[in-house]
Amino acid sequence: MANNLRGEVIRLYKTMLYLGREYPKGAAYFRGRLKAAFLKNKDLTDPEQIKKLVARGDFVIKELEALYFLRKYRAMKKRYYDPEK
Repeated sequence: MANNLRGEVIRLYKTMLYLGREYPKGAAYFRGRLKAAFLKNKDLTDPEQIKKLVARGDFVIKELEALYFLRKYRAMKKRYYDPEK
């Protein structure tokens, strides 16, 4: 694996690990699944395949952020708006 791809993979792992702290099923559950996913693909050497997986990881990051924003929005809406309307 080239050094620039290694750096991207490490950045992806750290970002996902940080986002996993707020995961609905718990941080430990997320950390275990994340580690298993990265260990499953640790022997890849094809740069194109690694780039595809990094792109998929970036997509997962966006989905997690959307999940968290939606959860916060629902909490704020529940707090400030009348639920009977």
